[in-house]
Amino acid sequence: MSSAAMHIARTGLDAQDMRMRVISNNLANVNTTGFKKDRASFATLSYQTVTAAGAQSSNDSKYATGLNLGTGVRIQGTARMDTQGSMQTTGNSLDMALDGDGYFQVQLPGGQLGYTRAGNFSRSPEGLLVTNEGYQVMPGITVPQGATQITVGTDGTVSATIAGQTEPAQLGQLQVATFANPGGLQSKGDNYMLETAASGAANLGVPGEDGRGMVRQGMLEASNVNVVEELVDMIECQRAYEVNSKMISATDDMLKYVNQNI
Repeated sequence: MSSAAMHIARTGLDAQDMRMRVISNNLANVNTTGFKKDRASFATLSYQTVTAAGAQSSNDSKYATGLNLGTGVRIQGTARMDTQGSMQTTGNSLDMALDGDGYFQVQLPGGQLGYTRAGNFSRSPEGLLVTNEGYQVMPGITVPQGATQITVGTDGTVSATIAGQTEPAQLGQLQVATFANPGGLQSKGDNYMLETAASGAANLGVPGEDGRGMVRQGMLEASNVNVVEELVDMIECQRAYEVNSKMISATDDMLKYVNQNI
């Protein structure tokens, strides 16, 4: 007796286990600034065609339907859900959120460019605008020593009041990167993503123009993970895993019956 059903159920267990990993990662990052949740996508494995639809069933007739047996399921990929997270007011002048599409550009170690939605920036000892890890926000903006009342406009213009000057001085302008296919960006960890051939090249521009998001100073974008939705998905995944496990047990019982009685 064939154990094909047991193999199919095993693919179901593997797929649900991977889906649970995706759900677990979403829930683990529910409080991560700028985090975008992932969704697992399933695809069927190849089918075995026993009888093709339209094949001759006799000299005068053809099969109206065929006999196709599936071989299981697999995780096809994970899609990042880029919906906007809620805005949280922090009051910190160097906290920034993007209200709309796009990413802040950051220079990673080795000169590689990374992209992030997390705008919890700070100032380095040299006065550079940097991330928590000390990576420089691009294009580079230097805040002079003793500068006060740092303001960031919705278009990314950074200004500050400098001692001895009556008018605020413009220090630079942040740019926002957009991509033809943002879903093709590679998640690197630490809230950073990398450009890939699938995402296309970064298109830098002024915040608020050509569909780019505007900069909101003193705010951070929260994770877009909905805990209730993830819990529902978790329960559904658990039930599907249990059903596939029972399928293996049932198939095993059938094989035992055949071996013992036939």
